[in-house]
Amino acid sequence: MDIVNILVDEFKLKPFQVENTIKLIDEGNTIPFIARYRKEQTGGLKDTVLRELSNRLVYLRNLKNRQEEVIRLIEEQGKLTEDLKNEILRAQTLQRVEDLYRPYRPKRRTRATIAKEKGLEGLADIILKQNLKKGELREKVLSYIDEVKGVTNEEEALAGAMDIISEKISDNAEYRDIVRKIAYQKGIVKTEALAADKKSVYEMYYDYKESIKTIPNHRILAINRGEKEKFLKVNIILPDEDILSKIKSMVIVNDSAETKEYLELSIEDSYKRLIFPSIEREIRAGLTERAEEEAIKVFALNLKPLIMQPPIKGKIVMGIDPAYRTGCKVAVVDDTGKLLAFTTVYPTEPQKQVNEAKEVLNKMIEKYEVDVIAIGNGTASRETEMVVAEMLQEIEREVSYVIVNEAGASVYSASKVGQEEFPDLDVSIRGAVSIARRLQDPMAELVKIEPQHIGVGQYQHDLNQRKLNETLKGVVEDCVNTVGVDLNTASPSLLKYVAGISSSLATNIIKYREEKGKFKNRQELLEVKGLGPKTFTQCAGFLRIPEGENPLDNTAVHPESYHIAEKLIGMDLDNIDIEDMANQLQVGIPTLRDIINELKKPGRDPRDELPKPIFRKDVLKMEDLKKGMVLTGTVRNVVDFGVFVDIGVKQDGLVHISHLSPKYVKHPKEVVQVGDMVKVKILGIDIDRGRISLSMKGV
Repeated sequence: MDIVNILVDEFKLKPFQVENTIKLIDEGNTIPFIARYRKEQTGGLKDTVLRELSNRLVYLRNLKNRQEEVIRLIEEQGKLTEDLKNEILRAQTLQRVEDLYRPYRPKRRTRATIAKEKGLEGLADIILKQNLKKGELREKVLSYIDEVKGVTNEEEALAGAMDIISEKISDNAEYRDIVRKIAYQKGIVKTEALAADKKSVYEMYYDYKESIKTIPNHRILAINRGEKEKFLKVNIILPDEDILSKIKSMVIVNDSAETKEYLELSIEDSYKRLIFPSIEREIRAGLTERAEEEAIKVFALNLKPLIMQPPIKGKIVMGIDPAYRTGCKVAVVDDTGKLLAFTTVYPTEPQKQVNEAKEVLNKMIEKYEVDVIAIGNGTASRETEMVVAEMLQEIEREVSYVIVNEAGASVYSASKVGQEEFPDLDVSIRGAVSIARRLQDPMAELVKIEPQHIGVGQYQHDLNQRKLNETLKGVVEDCVNTVGVDLNTASPSLLKYVAGISSSLATNIIKYREEKGKFKNRQELLEVKGLGPKTFTQCAGFLRIPEGENPLDNTAVHPESYHIAEKLIGMDLDNIDIEDMANQLQVGIPTLRDIINELKKPGRDPRDELPKPIFRKDVLKMEDLKKGMVLTGTVRNVVDFGVFVDIGVKQDGLVHISHLSPKYVKHPKEVVQVGDMVKVKILGIDIDRGRISLSMKGV
């Protein structure tokens, strides 16, 4: 297996890009470091491509290792032929390798192994050879009757031989491959209700069929959940007659042989008892894996813009975590995120102390000179928003409010990080602090929460948690390293996502800061316990020191390139001949371009160039909406079948995939991402069901 050539073909890259990327990964370099500081070697590959290539590299290496292991195991049995060895080496998937190994895999006790113990394998081979003329079979069968071995009559001998044939057919890689291909082309997923009179969200699946070939991923996940919650029974329906006919045509080569009848019965038994149940499990697992992979990709796509939302700097923020019975938790933080004050008010049901709540909030706004109110978008959010909007019309101070995605705030509140930050604070108040800080710096706050708890996607709790965690951790890592981290203010939660820095190293950096004061230059990182030259190389370029001794320490210029940057200082950076200068300085063109961009805008935050959240002063109710009305909203979530948009009322509206664009859209991610500001037209309003249908076509 030539792994480099496979990756070149699959990713449509040049050989040098793949070879160098593999070398860099094998040397222990992190993906963010390779993407940012080794562009010459990779040909400028983006972090997302590098991660996909890295994952595929792991799979292919596992495949190669398994091929070698299977060849060794079969060879130890003395059954390896040159043809079989070549077939295993040609296998392109782990599934194919396992299919080829299946006949040689040590088996638990089966009907076939019991028949072999009775000495019936020879009879099975005779039947498979199909060269007996009429009347010859009985004589052969009689020779295998052996009461000592437990074969007392002809029927037992034939039944045992047929069990052996059934298993041989089931173990044949080619037959399994044929069944698999027919299944994916013509198979159907069928669902039915376990109890038809039982109401549930799965009622559309109570009597449902869809082709395996076309069933969309979100439907697979919905069906799986319905089955898990015991509302649905799920079956795979295959064209059994087509499959049996195909296998029979391959196995039966002599229609006039006396053994034909027994072969046909063996094939039918093999398919129904052994092949079909196995392939059904495999198809269900394959569909689930495909659906999970797509859902995880959607999560990753949604998470990135959420984390990369621009910070709202220099504002004193009041965070409100809405609720009904237990009241709305309120926290005010200064422009650095430091907690100034907190309280609880009860403007919503059942207490409905609206005037009292307004009075308390107004006093806090005046006392702490609040600029913006951040309201969590969870339970009681819109009722709280209406009270806040009314209050803002009644006070003199210029204050606006923003609806903030509060996903994961409760997880943060009860987490170890939350407890360490505010050991004396009630769990519920920590949530309000988190909501306020999310407006000031979404990234710094969201990194404190495990990525899978930041609810942007579908069915996150049903997915493979290890894969989900790995993927989302990679997204957070890429975001953090794209922006860079202030070495002197970053929390351990933020530092641990910097390339090369583990949780324990992040803690050691904080300890160093506490003991020796602020870092004055990047070289001091080498004094941190456990942080050696290799880690320094990975992390240094992503760590910033805004008021350090060397201005370059507040840029993304890597210390290894300071000597180049210093030669550029004082030059007219807008009028440099890049190619000529790259030759003079003996540096790659991509690296030189990056250095020039950093020198032009030292301390630049790429998030500042993205659209800011919508600041509101008034509120809409569903009753205010009219069909045909055009509004501006914020994309809250992107899923397979459409996009949920916050248009300023209690319920987010849905833009179905068919209404995203006049052109055909394969997936909503092609058109929008979380955090986008979009114009939408109202297609329909269902107040009773709390549903709003929207369109982005022609607005």
